[in-house]
Amino acid sequence: MEADKTILQMKYARIVALFAEQAGISLEDALGMFYDSSTYDFISNGVADMHCRSDAYLADELLIEFGYKQNLEQYANTHIS
Repeated sequence: MEADKTILQMKYARIVALFAEQAGISLEDALGMFYDSSTYDFISNGVADMHCRSDAYLADELLIEFGYKQNLEQYANTHIS
């Protein structure tokens, strides 16, 4: 499914703002990272209906993708015996 381009642009802005805030980086840096990310590619290409995920979920994916946050599954596998 393909989402409306205007709605997607508004969603991108919200995701970037959340990502910047949570990563402690500038909006400009967050925007550049967002457009270079796999997460952006998935959203824009309609992979697994990523555009339907919440803004917070997608910002969290960016945090994990760029190493600002560790994936909980990886954490569980390496820290729980």
